Amino acid sequence: QVQLEDSGGELVQAGGSLTLACAASGNHIYDYAMGWFRQPPGKGREFVATINWIGGSTYYADSVKDRFNIFRDFHKRTVYLTMNDLRPEDTAVYYCAADKQPTLPSRVESWHTWGQGTQVTVSS
Repeated sequence: QVQLEDSGGELVQAGGSLTLACAASGNHIYDYAMGWFRQPPGKGREFVATINWIGGSTYYADSVKDRFNIFRDFHKRTVYLTMNDLRPEDTAVYYCAADKQPTLPSRVESWHTWGQGTQVTVSS
């Protein structure tokens, strides 16, 4: 069983940068893939990025791949999401996710462990 605690969300101006953190605890966390999703106001949860602990392979949504970077720190058991050139449309609650074998990583239903969410608000 893995537990996730995400943090780092805040109010930021358009064009700014922000880094979110997802601290993982529990057993065998390195067997899990890790992901970030977001839920804009009034909309459904959408895929942002994913990374594997082993190998570090990454995958991004088209809307963020040139601006966001997902990376992990083994010693801290933490996955980060650095967001650059933020836009008002990036405003959302951001959620960390984990799953041993997400069959379709961009689909919400492929992930079964979630953090509590952290609010990111981008002002224009």
